[in-house]
Amino acid sequence: MTDANDPIPQITREDEAASSGDLVTDNVTRLKALFPEIVTDGKVNFDVLRDLLGDAMEDGEERYGLNWKGKRRARAFALTPSLGTLRPAPMDSIDWAKTQNLVVEGDNLEVLKLLRRSYAGKVKLIYIDPPYNTGTDFVYPDNYKQPLSGYLSITGQSGDEGELLSSDPESAGRFHTDWLNMIYPRLLLAKEFLRDDGLILVNIDDVEIGNLYAVMSEIFGEENAIGALIYERNRKNDAKYFSVGHEYLLCFFKREARVSELETRFRGLKDGVDELRDVFDKSRSHHGDAWDLVREDILEFYRSIPDDDTRQPLTRFRKVDERGPYRDDGNINWPGGGGPRYEVLHPETGKPVKLPVSGWRYPTLNRFWEEVEKGRIVFGPDEITVPRVRSNIFENREQVMTSVHFSYAQNSTNELVSLFDGARVFDNPKGISDITKLIEYVTDREDIVMDFFAGSGTTAHAVMRQNALDDGSRRYVLVQIPEIVEPSRSKQSAAAEFLEAAGLPLNIAELTKERLRRAGAKVREEHPDARIDTGFRVYKLDTSNLKPWQPDAEDLEASILDAVDNVLPGRSEDDLLVELLLKTGIDLTLPEEKQSIAGKAVYALGGGTLMVCLGNISANDTEALGMGLADWADKLDPVQTTIYFKDTGLGADGNRAATKANLAAILRQRLGDRIAKIASI
Repeated sequence: MTDANDPIPQITREDEAASSGDLVTDNVTRLKALFPEIVTDGKVNFDVLRDLLGDAMEDGEERYGLNWKGKRRARAFALTPSLGTLRPAPMDSIDWAKTQNLVVEGDNLEVLKLLRRSYAGKVKLIYIDPPYNTGTDFVYPDNYKQPLSGYLSITGQSGDEGELLSSDPESAGRFHTDWLNMIYPRLLLAKEFLRDDGLILVNIDDVEIGNLYAVMSEIFGEENAIGALIYERNRKNDAKYFSVGHEYLLCFFKREARVSELETRFRGLKDGVDELRDVFDKSRSHHGDAWDLVREDILEFYRSIPDDDTRQPLTRFRKVDERGPYRDDGNINWPGGGGPRYEVLHPETGKPVKLPVSGWRYPTLNRFWEEVEKGRIVFGPDEITVPRVRSNIFENREQVMTSVHFSYAQNSTNELVSLFDGARVFDNPKGISDITKLIEYVTDREDIVMDFFAGSGTTAHAVMRQNALDDGSRRYVLVQIPEIVEPSRSKQSAAAEFLEAAGLPLNIAELTKERLRRAGAKVREEHPDARIDTGFRVYKLDTSNLKPWQPDAEDLEASILDAVDNVLPGRSEDDLLVELLLKTGIDLTLPEEKQSIAGKAVYALGGGTLMVCLGNISANDTEALGMGLADWADKLDPVQTTIYFKDTGLGADGNRAATKANLAAILRQRLGDRIAKIASI
């Protein structure tokens, strides 16, 4: 237990500060901000809350909602802090010192808990493609009692062999309950990461679409549902009744009210417009104002577009003039009927033109003639014809995304096979073009995109590609469990063969990283002038760097001596620094600065938000080190700083009490209330 009188208290593994953070306490704090009177001594008085909410508080067991066996336990597990950490793996990474991208190997539930302090409220888009409940897919086997030891055993990091992450449906079954207990706590945590204007997109098929919608409505609120996109993947001619080859993408905002407040409207560029512009410009330079010849070049381009190509809508623009391809058959009726019925005189005959059935599309006569002046309304030869709306493709480049898409699975597979030099290392990967379009459609150029079921790494590939297309600096955060690849299983043999040939461990996370290495190189090759981040930092889930207090009743003296140094053997300064970043809530990719002060290595992270010295410090070092730390903090000028030392390094000359007291006194005198915390590990 921490000594309240210790000037530099030691953080042990059992302390709350050593965990990933207490989500329950955070929730109580939020409730107290809304209703201060309901919280006393950190406890919620539900009787007072019931009085405040009146009839809006529902009692009893019968209420609308989705329930299943294990739901309460799954919720509690999501709220339980993690005692693990992430260990840096620079050798697995690309451009470690400069990249802003993260790839984390580990069970995503534990990893999300660990990342929460650093990334809560910062992510614009979460896109996930979780395991479908098909009877053969892996369902994460959460161990509520010992999540980390269970994870290490499953992935072969403890014991002789790892357990297979796939289970036989004949022996384990695949029930809705199992799948719900897997997805529910992960979605609860996912919400914490989203910005108020952020959104989450979740792939799913027919088996769990109903349950997933109910769960997401409960977690995110039904008022935040955007809709479901449908992707037609393939035709199944061997189906007994119908060819069900589509999948769904459920879309929810975190807070639609905030999105509306910001007056956000999603719009994307029409596919192929830039290509069409190039065809038009080249034809115009060759034929000048010979519009029949320019039109023929445009039609020739249209004929090259396959029927299932996303550029097909361009082919409706079949007329051409100096403003480019256009169409002039647009409906000028007021939507839904009952529109204004003012009189419009034909510019040639001077007679009133025929009224559209539902009234004019434009609210006033002045607005009508403004559109005429802009060339957006076309009159017929006389007043008998209703005027029409003209649309110019180069002036109307944006469109709202439709909810139904055709994205054939074989195309996605072929793309990935090509990237892996002919090896089919993944079945049914998501299409790079589909996710790139989604990222372009819903994110801005500096947003963070998260995918905690990373799989083949398509999301990260799409982020890099979109950054290359629009000069963006989006960042990605991926999480992938190192699921064991079993050579004896037919569907995994190609992946196992590839990994063995490359000298890589046999797990899915290795394939994810290799895809990103190859994808980054490919994006750079395709866009040689683009300034994009194709690197990534790799971190791996592990037990905390701090030893648990496990006294041996038969040899308590040895246990106490062993606990003097509470850092696990084999853990490096870099390991400790990362754990401190996670506990302090600092972005893992923020630049790290290092100085030598009083002969000790001192690190400043997050612009001085966190300062760390892990060296051996004697009483004679305290003044020079304390003043040097304060000088550097003054220069960096963070709002507040947290300073950590290595506990066993304090008092290296045996004068531990004086070292702690003097060092703390100097720092507090110099920095005052700018110090958030001084502690040791």
